[in-house]
Amino acid sequence: MSAPPTRKGFAARPADPEQWIKAAEAKTSNDVTGGFTARLTIDVTPDLRGRIKIAAFGRGQTVADMLRDLLAREFPPTSGEAS
Repeated sequence: MSAPPTRKGFAARPADPEQWIKAAEAKTSNDVTGGFTARLTIDVTPDLRGRIKIAAFGRGQTVADMLRDLLAREFPPTSGEAS
């Protein structure tokens, strides 16, 4: 008898994380800036994460869109910098 085929689990880690991240970025078509993007990872408490998600939901936005707007307001481009 042959062994059953091995299947990756739903949350299996990729063999090559860098390639996996680059592939996901290449597929992204909702780039609102019209330019290059970079992933930003921050650590927040579960309580703060919940508050952020509730605030975004209440505003009818995604967390990512809400935080992009917040960061753009707090850190506007300086003179001579591309927007």
